[in-house]
Amino acid sequence: MEADSQRSGRSVSVLVPVLNEAEHLAEALDGMRRQRDCEPEFLVIDGGSTDATWEVAEAIAREDPRVRLLKNPDRRTPNALNIGLREARGEFVARMDAHCLYPETYLADGIDRLQQGDVQWVSGPQLPIGRGKWSERVAVALETKLGVGGATFREDLQTEIEVDSGFTGVWTRDVLLRLEGWDEGWPVNQDGELAARIREEGGRIVCLPAMAAGYVPRNSLGSLRRQYWRYGQYKAKTCRHHPNSLRRSHLLAPGLVVNAAAALLVRGRLAWPFRFGLAVYTAAIAATAWGRSERPPADRTGLAAVLVTMHGAWGLGFLVGAIRFGPPLRALATVARSLLPRG
Repeated sequence: MEADSQRSGRSVSVLVPVLNEAEHLAEALDGMRRQRDCEPEFLVIDGGSTDATWEVAEAIAREDPRVRLLKNPDRRTPNALNIGLREARGEFVARMDAHCLYPETYLADGIDRLQQGDVQWVSGPQLPIGRGKWSERVAVALETKLGVGGATFREDLQTEIEVDSGFTGVWTRDVLLRLEGWDEGWPVNQDGELAARIREEGGRIVCLPAMAAGYVPRNSLGSLRRQYWRYGQYKAKTCRHHPNSLRRSHLLAPGLVVNAAAALLVRGRLAWPFRFGLAVYTAAIAATAWGRSERPPADRTGLAAVLVTMHGAWGLGFLVGAIRFGPPLRALATVARSLLPRG
């Protein structure tokens, strides 16, 4: 009984950045407010929503004093998180997103793991839940090897693993304050940038199966393309500033874009290696999409379009980011050295 009392007395501030999330916010907050074995407060930080997001949050706050509303005039996610961090009262801080569904022990499991003292960030797998035709196709894509890529936090895990970065998650407030929160120069990939700083200090980030959260993907190819385009750009920026954050798998999508361009533009004998590479990629996409025999033909075609959109937008975004923010030369050199034979 004493152990249960100690667990339930642990305070945690949950940061919920929102912008036009009226469709999902009530359901998301209902799930968050069912968290057990801790004492949470919920800071909903609105970036100037033009839908009913503020009204939905305000109605919930009237009936639950644990919910507080804050405004984010800069409208960007890292700014919202830092506003919430400055207002946080809890010993622990969590980030929970409005388009996600979390298990009832998400916070308690994260705090339990942090209290063991050997990790700085605890998160769970990001498991896609389709809501709508294209959202369902994206969810299926994110269950394939071509969709997951090197992001192990997107996999359905059976045991704890150490990861390079986490999907939302839980920290001690002291760690976040010491790191001065999220870098506001990263409107996208701010968690990846924060993770790089934690790991550069020797900190560890772990992903727990029990903290698996449902994530609702984008519901159109256009919104998916914009999402991955921005991801790719800011991943390039993160790699430039934090060279050890680049992995070989991150170079596959930009390499595919370069290969596809060369296959179309190069003429003569020099073109055949690029055309062969493009043919191999096309065959891999076709095998992945049409291998889903339980799906109707339109969905299999849509799945192929989703995978190509992800890879193309992310890869082109990375290349543009390398021009926009400067090429990540030290990161590329680090990867190149890792390919050299040891001895």
